[in-house]
Amino acid sequence: MTDRSTPVPSGDAAPVGGVFAPAWRWLSLGMFALIFLAAFEVLAVTTAMPIIAVDLGGEGLYALAFAVPLAAGVVGMVLAGNWSDRAGPLPPLLAAGALFVTGLVIAGLAPNMPVLVLGRLVHGIGGAAVIVPLYVIVARVYPESVRSRVFAGFAAAWVIPSIVGPTVAGYVAEHLSWRWVFLGVIALVLPAALMMLAPLLRVLDRVQGDRSVPWSVPRLGWSVLAAAAALGVSLSAELAEPWRWLVAVASIALVVVAVRPLVPVGTLRAVRGIPSAVLMRAIVAGAFFGSEIYLPKLLIERYELPAGLAGAVLTGAGVSWAAASWLQGRLDARLSDTEVIRIGAATLAVALVGVLCIAAFALPPFAAFAAWTVAGAAMGFMYPRFSVSVLEQSAQSEQGFNSAALSIGESLGGAVALAVTALVATVTATIAFTPEFAVTAAIAIVGVVLAPRVRPPGGRPRRAPVEGTGASAPAPADGAASQAGE
Repeated sequence: MTDRSTPVPSGDAAPVGGVFAPAWRWLSLGMFALIFLAAFEVLAVTTAMPIIAVDLGGEGLYALAFAVPLAAGVVGMVLAGNWSDRAGPLPPLLAAGALFVTGLVIAGLAPNMPVLVLGRLVHGIGGAAVIVPLYVIVARVYPESVRSRVFAGFAAAWVIPSIVGPTVAGYVAEHLSWRWVFLGVIALVLPAALMMLAPLLRVLDRVQGDRSVPWSVPRLGWSVLAAAAALGVSLSAELAEPWRWLVAVASIALVVVAVRPLVPVGTLRAVRGIPSAVLMRAIVAGAFFGSEIYLPKLLIERYELPAGLAGAVLTGAGVSWAAASWLQGRLDARLSDTEVIRIGAATLAVALVGVLCIAAFALPPFAAFAAWTVAGAAMGFMYPRFSVSVLEQSAQSEQGFNSAALSIGESLGGAVALAVTALVATVTATIAFTPEFAVTAAIAIVGVVLAPRVRPPGGRPRRAPVEGTGASAPAPADGAASQAGE
């Protein structure tokens, strides 16, 4: 595989070949392959779920089937973040991969919808736990001058699944069996993991953990409580009046309480810097993914499109996501992280208001393809900058915690948004789809208001390294890494 005689560059030198420099070529390919498989699974399930829910007689659990892996993933992220800080990223990465495969097997063989939801829970924990070690690997192994390109590569790894995944999944679900949407991914996970193993073994000294970092049992307990509370919001939609509202409000309050020890200080108050970056990622994730699961369903039920064609609405977003991510990488010396996130948040809000209008006024289906392509571009443009900004401001001993906080925000933001849309849809059952998209558009508008607070405190916005150099504007001294607890 990798030439063992090739030295591993250190510091911030910009190596020839960038993310595919000989020293970490196979590592990059392995990480991109894992992201590719995760992307294919997410997009495929989104396309196939309307068929799965009908086949298993579980349409009432439609939104829950998406909310469960997001909420359960919080537990995996916290565990993986703590484990990465203590033992380095390799042990949690291997364990998370095994759990991900186990969940796919359960879901692929599920005889009914509750068992499928259980499988989604298991592979949701594993799939979410995989991401945190990958972020830590980027911070420990790659120089700062290429990190934004690695995160752009993560986004680009969605391109091929976005192009072929929804169509293939729709065809497989309609003409073969939806079970292969889960089982077909399993055979490709092991080769992707093996590509990463040898390069990581060569740089073990740079990916070691710090055994002095304690196991945070309380934080793990809070993560379980936060996940359970998020699922409580989803399940409240199945209750009768007035219990559904009492349980929903209590569950949302419990989410707020439980998430406080899992994110940087000041996240819930939108304090400038790392806290606001974590909060903003939760907001834009909730707005985008809360809309995404309903688009294929809208096209299948209202416009009677076949599943493969309805799933293609996700294709445009995937391609534009990757293209915009590539663009922000090329603009890294011209636009600060804050400027990029402000542009992305405003564009996303415009796109989601457009989706709302499509649902409300029954506009032609091609309008949904156009609006969702713009939404994907907005996400791709700003998403890599959340990670770059947070890792830049984090001490090495807190990279695992802060990386986990980003992903926790993303998962809980998506889970709560899905739960609220399901709750609103239950109450306004006679107005199909419009209330759901109204909720996500409103969330996106909140993101526009808060986006400027991503700017680090005490100085001008950090600018990413100029291409070809390791130089970057100094981070403000008071933009240091955050500690656990609100």
